[in-house]
Amino acid sequence: MLSLSNLSPQKGARKQKKRLGRGHGSGHGKTSGRGHKGFKARSGSGIKPGFEGGQMPLQRRLPKRGFNNIFRKEFAIVNVRDLEKLESDSRVDRDALINAGLIKAKDSFVKILGDGDISKKFIVAVDKVSDGARRKIESAGGTIE
Repeated sequence: MLSLSNLSPQKGARKQKKRLGRGHGSGHGKTSGRGHKGFKARSGSGIKPGFEGGQMPLQRRLPKRGFNNIFRKEFAIVNVRDLEKLESDSRVDRDALINAGLIKAKDSFVKILGDGDISKKFIVAVDKVSDGARRKIESAGGTIE
């Protein structure tokens, strides 16, 4: 009778691992399949990703383009429609948006964009507000600080 205690894999399903350095008769004795000396015979060696046999690698042959400004400010984007989740007449600042789950705590700067509609009124105090968002917030009776 077959049970969990006597289960075994099907014949030929599992292959034994290659046992290196166990004598000439094994076929993997002496140099253990690494040949004689050379880079690939050494421990810790092996061709690294991107190595092209000494030829100038592709990532170094390709021209570098553009400019990465190390002083750039990354803004977390919040749309006007997302503000509907918050309570009316509340102050919308970075902390309120983090508590509502609209931005992450690691986000440094916040920008409100004008996508969607808004019916509640808010006091908005964030880093940037687009013109469209400003119009929608003020037409709903809100203010921007």
